[in-house]
Amino acid sequence: MPDLSRRLVLTAGLAGLAASACGAAQRGGPPVAPVIAPAAAAEPPVAAPPADPLAGSLLIGFCGAPGAKALGRMTGDLTAASRLLRERIATFPPGRPVTPVVELIATTAHRSPGSDGMYRSRCSDKTVQEYLDAARALKGLLLLDVQPGRADFLPEVRAYERWLKEPDVGVALDPEWAVEPGAVPGRKFGRTTGAELDGVARYLGDLASTHRLPAKVMVYHQVTSSVVRDEALLLPHAGVSPVKVVDGIGSAAAKKSTWQTLMPSKPAHVRSGFKLFFDEDTRRGAALMTPAEVLALTPTPSYVLYE
Repeated sequence: MPDLSRRLVLTAGLAGLAASACGAAQRGGPPVAPVIAPAAAAEPPVAAPPADPLAGSLLIGFCGAPGAKALGRMTGDLTAASRLLRERIATFPPGRPVTPVVELIATTAHRSPGSDGMYRSRCSDKTVQEYLDAARALKGLLLLDVQPGRADFLPEVRAYERWLKEPDVGVALDPEWAVEPGAVPGRKFGRTTGAELDGVARYLGDLASTHRLPAKVMVYHQVTSSVVRDEALLLPHAGVSPVKVVDGIGSAAAKKSTWQTLMPSKPAHVRSGFKLFFDEDTRRGAALMTPAEVLALTPTPSYVLYE
């Protein structure tokens, strides 16, 4: 059973910590397209990632948001955080290529509605650029994590289209924080459907085709069965590499139990992923699962994320 109380407490931190990093909850009117300031100098060329980043390598990542330590290790000094990620990657068994991942919580759910009533805020372009720079320094990928509040996933993903046209940027969808009208994020688990996930996948596939991009990594997080319904409606799409990440919290035994509960509903074309929590998983003296233990899961995870 997922630790709902921990998640509700964390939400109180989200509203304050992430608001300072990514702006207050949206104010006034419909969302506007981000405006990008001219670059001060030409950026170095970016090596093109493989056609499908998940085809031949294991993804290992840290998540976070600026000024919000409760949301993961990828915060504050991104150079130092990236060094810790490299050290974590070095603990995995050799022999399988690894692609580092920086997962930025870009759209953050809040307990306050904002003037548009969507209970979420978005990161600035400056923040996205900083995290993309960190991912590129690692020769890895940036995933833009979306906690949509009362908004729908697709418009929140579209808000980052300027960034998703980059070859090394994908998305991570967090339906735990996707609540229905009348609900407040954090008071109960949100949810999505396979059809809504499929709409995002179709959009990403079209984007990849139009702009001749490598396959877009599309993660969706799942903590309990109720947060993703009718999962079979998420269909395969050319140019999209979907991953289901199991977010269970607790001891190794509890996390394995959540894994065994959630994996059977995964569509065959979706790869598997696993999330570990440095603090919550090690309460009461429990040991964090080792890389060998994680990679022994069936099916073998294609993406291992640390918070």
